[in-house]
Amino acid sequence: MRATGRTVTAVIGAALLIGCVSGPAASKGPNETNGPNGSHGSHGTHGPKGHSAGDRVLVFSETAGFRHDSIPEGIAAVKALGAEHGFAVDATEDSRAFSARNLARYDAVVFLSTTGDVLTGGQQKAFERYIGRGGGYVGIHAAADTEYDWEFYGGLAGAYFQSHPAIQPARVEVEDRGHPATSHLGESWNRTDEWYNYRSNPRDRAHVLASLDESSYTGGTMSGDHPIAWCQEYKGGRSFYTGSGHTKESYADPAFRQHLLGGIRWAVGDTQADCRPEKGYTPLFDGSAESLSAWKQAGPGSFSLSDDGTLTSSGGLGLLWYDASQFGSYSLKLDWRMASASGDDNSGVFVGFPASEDPWSAVDNGYEVQIDATDAPDRTTGAVYSFQSADIKKRDRALNPPGEWNTYEIRVEGERLRVYLNGVKINDYTNTDPARSLRDGHVGIQNHGAEDRVSFRDVRIKELPVRPVRTAAHGD
Repeated sequence: MRATGRTVTAVIGAALLIGCVSGPAASKGPNETNGPNGSHGSHGTHGPKGHSAGDRVLVFSETAGFRHDSIPEGIAAVKALGAEHGFAVDATEDSRAFSARNLARYDAVVFLSTTGDVLTGGQQKAFERYIGRGGGYVGIHAAADTEYDWEFYGGLAGAYFQSHPAIQPARVEVEDRGHPATSHLGESWNRTDEWYNYRSNPRDRAHVLASLDESSYTGGTMSGDHPIAWCQEYKGGRSFYTGSGHTKESYADPAFRQHLLGGIRWAVGDTQADCRPEKGYTPLFDGSAESLSAWKQAGPGSFSLSDDGTLTSSGGLGLLWYDASQFGSYSLKLDWRMASASGDDNSGVFVGFPASEDPWSAVDNGYEVQIDATDAPDRTTGAVYSFQSADIKKRDRALNPPGEWNTYEIRVEGERLRVYLNGVKINDYTNTDPARSLRDGHVGIQNHGAEDRVSFRDVRIKELPVRPVRTAAHGD
């Protein structure tokens, strides 16, 4: 059982200057442009709930095999989501919509339980070019039972359908709670659907968002590693797939509708996420109170642990740091979210510091990767605090606004520190100060002060081989 509302004394001390030089960046769709200093240009006007005005989605549901009777409910659900969240939706069962000229009107195409061979060779080529130019793909359920002889499509969808047992309840294990398609879910999701088995496992090629617990139902054939929703960057475009959506009832389920909405938002580029394949990470904080036993607090303030496995900062200056081990060559990943509308929520991730009850030891002997979105360039999101700014243009394009989750990868190899925001490399810094050596040290998260509320989820690490690393110039 997870403790609810448990308070963990947390803290970190860094004398952080809070400026108001620039406001937080907002995600943008593929048709938006950036003006000076990363601001949005004329195509950057945002509509309801922060979505980009003018986004348009095509729902395609032609079938050449089995036809799902839930297709009308699926079309209605996507149209309702579009009306509520500010994107236009067209629906068709006519493959002639797959012309270069027509596809160019859309930010994403939803394959809604399509089956069999539904596109001609010319239409396939047009769709390949569409994806190559940055188009989005959303596959729902039987989209994996489509175009078996088209290699490009198989890679785009991520896996082909093999078989399924009877409709039944199952437990879905949510592996990534930073992606907008799954950030609203708990660590597990119990629902009833028709659960597909796939001909191959997409984990090596795509980023798995959720998988099935095969012990929770009968008929799973994927040897205990059974992805059911995933995303990937594919040949220039974005691809999101969910295996759910067989039943009519699915499309009336608020949790499933939010799942679809998050996948569509990511596919059209309205929100960002790290969709690179992820394997081999060990959790340092997995959302449970038990996992916090390996962490210690330094300085004032605290973090509260909610029953959905989220740590939220309170007070400070303080540091919650992982005491059980030091690390020297590693990839550290974690999800984080700012609370205030302005993005003026000061916090950061510290790396490479010695064990100490004094949070200022991390400030003086390690490095902080900043989160606050409102300070000077070398002290704001993605910066190695006070040492090196992130690439501002890349950072602005990759950063989700306050209230939405972001994912950091902080990769340390030798004295080289690289920062990835939602899968995009935004900083590349090499330490030259022996007092701040990155070759061995602890990791921690900051709670900065009473007005700063930053939340964290799923802190995980993968240790990397120790080898000589060639330094790279900033921005390479």
